[in-house]
Amino acid sequence: MLPRTLSARPSLADAVLLGHTEQGREWPLLVWAPGPGVRMVSSAVLGGGIGEREWVVNAQVPPGYGRLDPVAHLRELASGAGLPGAGVGLMTAASVADRRHAVDGGAHAVVTAGIGVRGWAAAPGVGGVTVPRPGTINIIVSLPVPLTDAALVNAVATATEAKTQALVELGADASGTPTDAVCVAAPSPAGDGAGPFADGDGAGPFAAGAEPFAGPRSLWGARLARAVHRATREACAGLLAAERTGPAV
Repeated sequence: MLPRTLSARPSLADAVLLGHTEQGREWPLLVWAPGPGVRMVSSAVLGGGIGEREWVVNAQVPPGYGRLDPVAHLRELASGAGLPGAGVGLMTAASVADRRHAVDGGAHAVVTAGIGVRGWAAAPGVGGVTVPRPGTINIIVSLPVPLTDAALVNAVATATEAKTQALVELGADASGTPTDAVCVAAPSPAGDGAGPFADGDGAGPFAAGAEPFAGPRSLWGARLARAVHRATREACAGLLAAERTGPAV
């Protein structure tokens, strides 16, 4: 049996860049495959929610991507990359090759960013038609410790706060883009799910052996936040600088 720790698996720093073909052109496909024994929470179109997942793919697609079957498409890409079992699939029109990685005390974050379409979450309705530009910030996080269901959800909130902090510090005047996605991975806790919090009270399976908190002032939440913050700043700084000095390339 594989050890229930991400330290013995490929880290996010080891994510590999493969390729796939769409509209007659080669596009990057970022693949991280920690294998079985990992639980993930994600807002991704493929493998979203909370559950056991063995891999994550972040696929770059053409601007104006027009397929109406993204789930099936991501499954095809995963199969083509030789990824078995269940996983998480993300998509973006932003550059996947220009990903940024940061680590803080064992918490890893990889961020791919496009900020051509950004704004505040609570913005008023806006009419009119605009030309779409790459505008997605995808965040993938791995922690080396098990988390309860509640802590996994808390980790998504913490990662989102850290992303927004980075954007505000860079002067982006936005909380994110309309299509941002997050995925947080943590080892599945050892046990049979019969712990004192396994009865549907919100703490999730194996709660007796899992971290119950991942807010920004908890040990692992703070590390996660710093890693996401740094990776987001590094991913977005050059994009914002290019906007201010001339047309986006």
